Formats: sequence, structure tokens, C-alpha cells
Amino acid sequence: MSSINRSQIESRQTSSSKLVFCHFMIGVVSDRTSSADFDADMQRAKSLGIDAFALNIGTDSYTDTQLGYAYESAANNDMSVFISFDFNWWDPASDAAAVGAKIAQYAGLPAQLHVDVDGTSYVFASSFAGDGLDITTLRSTASGDGFPDVYFAPNFHPGVGDLSVIDGALNWLAWENDGDNKAPQGGVVVTVTEGDQEYDSALSTSQGYIAPASAWFSTHFGPEVTYSKNWVFPSDLLWYMRWLEILELQPPYVEIITWNDYGESHYIGPLSSPHTDDGSSKWVNDMPHDGWLDMAKPFISAYKAGASSPNSYITSDEIIYWYRITPKDLDCDSTDTTMVAANNDTGNYFEGRPDGYDTLADDVFVVPLLTAAGTITVNTGAMEYTIDAPAGASAFSVPFEVGAQSFTLARNGAEVMSATSLKVIQDTCPCGIYNFNAYVGTVPEGTRDVLGADGLTLLTNGLKVACDPTPSLPATPPASTAATATSSATAAPTSPAV
Repeated sequence: MSSINRSQIESRQTSSSKLVFCHFMIGVVSDRTSSADFDADMQRAKSLGIDAFALNIGTDSYTDTQLGYAYESAANNDMSVFISFDFNWWDPASDAAAVGAKIAQYAGLPAQLHVDVDGTSYVFASSFAGDGLDITTLRSTASGDGFPDVYFAPNFHPGVGDLSVIDGALNWLAWENDGDNKAPQGGVVVTVTEGDQEYDSALSTSQGYIAPASAWFSTHFGPEVTYSKNWVFPSDLLWYMRWLEILELQPPYVEIITWNDYGESHYIGPLSSPHTDDGSSKWVNDMPHDGWLDMAKPFISAYKAGASSPNSYITSDEIIYWYRITPKDLDCDSTDTTMVAANNDTGNYFEGRPDGYDTLADDVFVVPLLTAAGTITVNTGAMEYTIDAPAGASAFSVPFEVGAQSFTLARNGAEVMSATSLKVIQDTCPCGIYNFNAYVGTVPEGTRDVLGADGLTLLTNGLKVACDPTPSLPATPPASTAATATSSATAAPTSPAV
């Protein structure tokens, strides 16, 4: 990891403890009917050590209804929430007063997140984008409505927005990129750590930095919707590597991207969390990410304790694994939904395989969380790998093969636990499309997690082949394939090391 001024980051601490947020999309939960519909999300997040949901809002007719439910549920479950204004919908040129009024509208509710700055309690708020917003008007409006103390930490960008007028800033770019919101290309690679450094240089010591952490990014909307976009960022072992960076950086705040943005595949929340379908069910159905929640828990505990390793916070054995379900060179051109032109005003639409697909590896990624050293065996389509895993957290990757995926932990020659994934790696196009989402599983197996009916309504929209809009993971795992070849795997490179 490149050098960064850790003491300067730590001096920006603006509350009595480090805080972990998770970005929550209100725009996909319009069909929730009471605060109880938010309870499972609040309880699950709190159990992991997440302190607050950043409630991403647009200007929809249902926004206030759902915000009311979310604030009530958070209060009932001892969680905090705050508003994150999405400037895809709000206008930084004209909506400063409306933003200030919306902050004030919810600032007095029990679940509103406050942070302490020099003995004064500040109402916390943030954004996605919004450079150019008139912060003076925002503050005067909120003050006129009875809330003069607002801690505004938006997603302003160094060199674009005026960072001197805000209290802190969120860095959204949690993935390696080319400096222009796409996967690295042409030899241009901007790491997430370099983004940390850019904000470190742009913010003063009195301003708080919200460091991003994300597990994945893949989106594949075609012309069947008005928001066509089709690209990936390098992800692979990102979730593990980024948390190691967080432990070294120790920023005052971390924001996980996201809980429930299924459209960009970086959801860590359950599929079963009630939500409407924006068309992403084509690549989200049967693709749970719950294991990433499990992986994050000891890292969150370590971060809050100021520790450099999660190992002391691992209390039981678990293997978290993930992989894409098809080889990246599989040809789906004849049936994919993005093989025709679509509106590309954003520059985010590409025909065929998602832009950046070649930055991803055809690997199975394995993160053992172990109370003692053990031997991990990975059988991927009859190719068997053995891994000498140390006590604590470690990470490995092995080339995947088509077929069943099985995992075993043994110690002293005796099996401790094993499981075969419910999802095979296949050499056919799922629902006819290029699906670059990840399937995440655990050993021992977790609770079955499937999309509800509301999350499947648009699955067939635009498809060129028949595909049943229902969950289809089997009740029992497929039979594993006897190994026909064996090899050993070494630990993935880590920076910094655990």
C-alpha cells in the first residue's frame, strides 16, 4: 500500500468513535408498507457493527413515506440513519434550499445520526455527487428551520467541487479505475488508495474523510430500460484487500457501497430484502452476497478497535468464497440484451460483454476465517487445489473450471467441515446474457436467500431467450465431481499483509 499520512487522517476524527456507514438505496424500496419492512435490514446491519445507513434519496413521490419508515425502524432497532442526496436527481445549481429543508425535516427524529465536534452535536448528512451545491444556502435554510449545526460530508470531488466549504467528504470510487469512471485501460490505473491520497491532500485536518469500501461492480442494462449502462470495475479479491487498506488507513468514517444497489451488483445485503426490480434481476436472481457480510464483521471490529488485523475478532471457523458463474470468453452475442444500440448520453453503454470485462480473472476466490491453521481443499470442476491456510484471515484464488464447486476444511487429516456450492460454473449463457455478477457462498452454508416476487418482475423484460422469473437454486447441492487432477495454491498477494 502506498504511503499516506495516517496521523493526519486520524486527527480528523469528528466523533467519539469510528463509524461505519452503508449506502442504502431508497429508490428501490417504494413498495414497503411499514417500518417493519426495514427491521430485518436494520437488525442485520447492526449485528455486523454497521452504525448507520446512508439513505440515498432522489425526488420521487414515495421518498418521504419511505424515509419515515426507515427512521422509525432505525429508532426501534437502536440504529442510526442519515440522508444522502443523490444528485442524479437533485440539482446542485438550484436545490440547495430544498436540500437544507430536507435535512431539517428529519434532523429532529430520534434515529438521526449526530456527530460530536468540539462538544457540539451536529446533524450528519451526505450525498452522491453534488459538486457546486451552494452550501451557504443549505446551511441558512437548515438553520432557519431550527437546525443550525449541520455536518455536511458530500461526495464532492477534489479539483471539481469547493471542499473548503464542507465539513468532510465521501470518496465514492471504491474500485480501481482509469480516472474517468471506467475500468483501467491503456495503461492508466488509478487505485483506491490513490483516491484516498487525493482526498487526504484536499481536505484539512479538521475535515472528516469517508473512505469507501465495496466488494464488486458489474452492471448490464440494455435498451430495455432508459438508463442503459454496461461496464465492470476490477473486483476479484477487492473486498478483502480493501478492508486491509482500511485497517492501515484508520479513517474516521467508512462507507460500504452498498447494501442494496442490485443494479450495479455491489449489494452486500440479502436478496430477500424487499425491493422492486429495476431490471437487474436478470443477473441478480440466484446470486446471493450474504457471505460478504460475514467476511466484513471481524474487519469492522478490528477497524473500530484501531487494530491492524482482524484475527483477534475471528471466533469460529468459516470459509467465504465467490466466483463469476461463466468464463469471461463465453460467447453470448447471439442472445445478449446489449447487442443493439441504446441511448448513450452518459457514455456508460457498451454493446456485448461489459466494458472492462478483461480486468477480471476466471478464478474462485477463497477467504478462510480460521481459529487455527488448517488445510483448505477446493474442487472446481474436478480440478482439486489444496491450500495451507493460517489461523486468522487469509485470501487465495484458484483458476475455476466448469462444473460443481466444493470446499473442505481439514486439520490433522480429519475433516472439520465441507460444503458444495448450490451454484455451478457453467459454459452456457444464463438467461442468454453476459452475467458478470458474483455468486457468494460460505462453509458452513448460510441461510437460503432468494429474491421475493417484487424483485423479479422485470426479469424477462428484453430477454431473447425463455427464462423463468423465479428463484432456481436447488434445495440440495449438486454432486461434486471426483478430482481428476490436483495442485496446490499459494496465498494471494496482500498489501498490506495481515
